[in-house]
Amino acid sequence: MDSSRKTALVAGLLYLLTFVSIPTLALYGPVRDRNYVTGPGPDTAVIVGGILEVVVAFAGVRTAVVLFPILKRQNESAALGFVGARTLEGAAIVAGVACLLTVVTLRRTGAGADAVVGGQVLVALYDRLFLLGQSLMPVVNALLLGSLLYRARLVPRALPVLGFVGAPLLLAATLATMAGAVERDAPVVALAALPIALWEFSLGIWLVAKGFKPSPVLPEAAVA
Repeated sequence: MDSSRKTALVAGLLYLLTFVSIPTLALYGPVRDRNYVTGPGPDTAVIVGGILEVVVAFAGVRTAVVLFPILKRQNESAALGFVGARTLEGAAIVAGVACLLTVVTLRRTGAGADAVVGGQVLVALYDRLFLLGQSLMPVVNALLLGSLLYRARLVPRALPVLGFVGAPLLLAATLATMAGAVERDAPVVALAALPIALWEFSLGIWLVAKGFKPSPVLPEAAVA
C-alpha cells in the first residue's frame, strides 16, 4: 500500500468516524428539560453524548491534518485554510460540550432552583455554538475541500459538486436559524443539511473503498 493510499484510507475512516455523534440528538434530550438541574435520574446519556462529540471534534481536525500534505500540492493557502476551518469547528464543538457538562455539574452539586436559569443559558449557548461549529463551518469546509479535490481530480467530480450544492442550502438554513426565522430542529433545516452530510459520508466511503484517483498532486506522480 503506497503512501497516498494509506492517506486516503485514514482520511476516509476519520470522515466516517465523524458520524458517531448522530445519537446525541436523542442523548441530549434530557438536558433540554427546564427542570433537568433539579430533577432526578442519571446523567449518563448527556456524558456519553459529550464524549461522542469530542471524538467528532478531534476526528474532524485530524482529517484536515492527514490530507494537508497532498492538498497543499494543489493550493497550499486553501489547504491551510481547511486545516484552520476544521480546527475552529472542533474548538466550537468542544466548547459546546463544556457548556452541557457544566449543566451536569450544576445538577450533581445540588445547585437547586437558583441554577435553573443558568442551566438554560448554558443549553442556549450550546445551541449557538452548534450553529457556528456544526452548521456554519461545514459550509466553509465543503467549499475549501471541495474546490481542492475538484481541481486536483483526486475523487470523482460528482462528490465535491454535491458539497457545492449543499453549501448554500446549509448556509441559508443556518442564517435563518440564527435570525430566529426557523427553529434549529425544524424539518427544513434537516433537509438543508442533508446534501452536506451525504457529501462527507460519500467522501469517506470513496476514500476507504477506492482511495485517490491518479493525479499530478500525488507524491507518487511527482517521483515518477
